[in-house]
Amino acid sequence: MVREQELDVVASAVAGARGVVDILVDHAKTGVNTAGEIVVLAWDATVAASTGIVRGQFSWDEFFLQAWFMTRVSLLPTVLVSIPFGVIVSVQVGGVASQIGANSFIGAVNAIGVMRQAAPLVAAIMIAGVVGAAVTADLGARTVREEIDALMVMGISPVQRLVAPRLVAAVIVGVCLSAVVATTAIMTGYALVVGSGAVSSGTYLGAFISFGQSLDLVMAVLKSAIFGFIAVMVAAHKGLHARGGPKGVADAVNQSVVLSVILLALVNVGITQIYVMLVPQRLV
Repeated sequence: MVREQELDVVASAVAGARGVVDILVDHAKTGVNTAGEIVVLAWDATVAASTGIVRGQFSWDEFFLQAWFMTRVSLLPTVLVSIPFGVIVSVQVGGVASQIGANSFIGAVNAIGVMRQAAPLVAAIMIAGVVGAAVTADLGARTVREEIDALMVMGISPVQRLVAPRLVAAVIVGVCLSAVVATTAIMTGYALVVGSGAVSSGTYLGAFISFGQSLDLVMAVLKSAIFGFIAVMVAAHKGLHARGGPKGVADAVNQSVVLSVILLALVNVGITQIYVMLVPQRLV
């Protein structure tokens, strides 16, 4: 009797382990399929945007409409996030710099940290969280209402008509938001540090100019474009694959934001490591 109970326990444990493995395998397959679909959609949207602009078939009306919408919904949150970010960087770095007698390097931290990391990443998070959610909701609502199917029946490509204009708009708006973040955070840090008397204006600007490089600006612009591209592609994919009515649209929006933030963080680490290896930091 005891032997049979032990065998039942072992069998239950094996069955449970197999169930967990099956779930993990299913999630892995779903993840691979989703990644492949996003890559294919990104390629199709890029080709559609490029050929459409060259041939004069690009939907400029949709582009300007989406660019204005993205700017309108993301500009104020971006500025409001940039101000406390500049304050936090200045306060934290200023405190450490004061302890080691290196107040003159506070400006250098703004040049490196804000320009390389904060500006493109904050802009990308705004694109993913604000713009991406709106794009997913819009395309998801069109999908569940079968508007996407109607376009395909009429011989109109949803990628060319809807996704490509949003892609171009997100890339351009992402670059512009990066400039807004950099300007706001640097000016906030400057006003706080110089206004408090921690360092003089000349010392702050001197360190900023000495340690900042023109390639930092190029990298910030490139990062912002890449992040905007990734965020809108994830949002478009989730919107076009929304199923199950309003609840399906809500689930697609949630998945879009989470997946976008994770991908942006991973891509940011990779790009930063490559940049650090290829471009040595200037010391003077």
